[in-house]
Amino acid sequence: MCNALSQSKKRGLSLEDKREQLLQIFYESQDFFLLRELEKMGPKRGVISQSVKDVLQSLVDDDLVLKEKIGSSVYFWSLPSCAGNQLRSAHNKLESDLVNSKKCYDELIEQRDSLRKGREESNERETALDELRMVEQQHKILKDELSLYADNDPAILEAMQNATEVSHSAANRWTDNIFTLQHWCSTNFPQAKEQLENMYKEVGITDDFDYLP
Repeated sequence: MCNALSQSKKRGLSLEDKREQLLQIFYESQDFFLLRELEKMGPKRGVISQSVKDVLQSLVDDDLVLKEKIGSSVYFWSLPSCAGNQLRSAHNKLESDLVNSKKCYDELIEQRDSLRKGREESNERETALDELRMVEQQHKILKDELSLYADNDPAILEAMQNATEVSHSAANRWTDNIFTLQHWCSTNFPQAKEQLENMYKEVGITDDFDYLP
């Protein structure tokens, strides 16, 4: 028996046990506490000082313990009524969720029954489904065949033609700009004619450079 008690003490309390022990401090005293006070009282309840803050925060998160900053200090307190209110709130929420779930279930059952009408198994329905599958298969075959002629699509060809005309016009416009720039350079820097010609050749402007026909 002593060995069992020793092992139990070594394992320590679970999180729920620690929460319960801290709550009992509040319920029994019905008083306000600072964190450092609870850290001193915790070990007497089996909750080590280092874990009091985390356990206390979990109780605050669940609205089982309230806290308020007064001046530079933060006080914690909890009354048995807090737990009762928390349970009543949880109970009301579960009741509301249950009602909504039942309503949703009834609506789904109604929809299912409505969708079943006209879809009862019959020879006519099986024949119609077979015809539908054949039409869908034929549609897929035609769609695959149509994709083979995509390159000859009139709309695509027209778009390519328009793009070619735009590119042709843009190329000649830039060619005209280059000739204008060459003329300006030759007029303003006649002494650098040889250097300019070498530069033109380096960038690809040779003697056969001209407008596109």
